[in-house]
Amino acid sequence: MCQPERRGDRRYGAAVPQLVPTCVWRITPELIVALDDRFGEPVDAYLNGSQVWLRDDGPGGLTLEWRLHPVAGYERPAELGTYEVFPTVALAVGTGQVPPVPPERLWDGLEAFPAHGDEVEPATLASAAAAALGIAPDLAGLVDHQVIADEWERSRGGVSIVDRLVAQLTP
Repeated sequence: MCQPERRGDRRYGAAVPQLVPTCVWRITPELIVALDDRFGEPVDAYLNGSQVWLRDDGPGGLTLEWRLHPVAGYERPAELGTYEVFPTVALAVGTGQVPPVPPERLWDGLEAFPAHGDEVEPATLASAAAAALGIAPDLAGLVDHQVIADEWERSRGGVSIVDRLVAQLTP
């Protein structure tokens, strides 16, 4: 007896892509300083190098997830704990000191998207995100997070999430 396909169940064919409005910034020292100045320390940091802020600064107070994505093959600096990486690097960059590791060797860029799957037009999201961060995004549009997540998982973190986002956002 054949069971009906459940959402996300790929045994019976490809799942229907869910497109998510998103904004992307490539990593720059100015981006690190803006994140630190405007958002402060991340609310969470992951072993894989991701740094996350959840903030209600989307259109109409919508909660946005701001995620600083690690480079492919991210390795945490041995002298820093998981929760020390961003504040230490941001402080060094913001004060003109030499960080223990240059930001571009840790992170590829920043992504902002509705945290709870809310629908919003990409241009409206980009405008609100630019106002919150003080820097306009490099790209905005709709992406399929699942395709990127699947590839990242298969490669065990060996691909750049930001490169995959950019590829989907670039015509």
